[in-house]
Amino acid sequence: MPDYLDDLRLAHVLADAADAATMARFKALDLKVETKPDMTPVSEADKAAEDVIRGQLQRARPRDAILGEEYGIEGTGPRRWVIDPIDGTKNYVRGVPVWATLISLMEATEGGYEPVVGVVSAPALGRRWWAAKGHGAFTGRNLTSATRIHVSRVGRLADASFAYSSLSGWEERGRLDGFLDLTRQVWRTRAYGDFWPYMMVAEGSVDICAEPELSLWDMAANAIVVTEAGGTFTGLDGRPGPHSGNAAASNGLLHDELLGYLNQRG
Repeated sequence: MPDYLDDLRLAHVLADAADAATMARFKALDLKVETKPDMTPVSEADKAAEDVIRGQLQRARPRDAILGEEYGIEGTGPRRWVIDPIDGTKNYVRGVPVWATLISLMEATEGGYEPVVGVVSAPALGRRWWAAKGHGAFTGRNLTSATRIHVSRVGRLADASFAYSSLSGWEERGRLDGFLDLTRQVWRTRAYGDFWPYMMVAEGSVDICAEPELSLWDMAANAIVVTEAGGTFTGLDGRPGPHSGNAAASNGLLHDELLGYLNQRG
């Protein structure tokens, strides 16, 4: 099996470059923000971060394809880098430090593309998480200053901490009743949002999390960090990986119960 460590090192270099681009404009009074056709915001920093990542990938991995939130797909082949330059743009433009650059390498398998490398870099929080297939998941400032992370061993919903992004998405998709039932069963709920709940699941500080609508670039890096930390990452349909348009992540012990509640229809 390939070890992917060279790709992981490159992903850290890409994250360093993206961090420099995003932090340079974070809280800038003259930050330019536009509204995309789907009514979500995009800032000049989103575009700058994706530009710098694409430029470095085109030099370092010219044969690999690139899929990014802002500029779409470029190239073909069995290896595809998937980029969300700023996950949490709404936080970014309001000066909230909970946002991150998500970088993943996906590789073609018999069942479709599978994430094999993931880096989640949240420079305004001073945090970074990463994983490579078969090598475990880690957090730290860089590859040489890192701590291995593992999911929790909480085995009862009554003892579990549940993280999510918002209520409105569940309501819009007719899943609010099951969502609320779940919140009544767990020990604690918090709406941290975006990438952070998945990293907390991987670290073991949160036990379950879910979101009702996502794109591949929102999930690919998160998925491998969670699974390499010993957790489970699926769609709400139970399909493993980041391909279902939504996500549920857990320590594995609580996953079936999590999906059971979230698939209740109101």
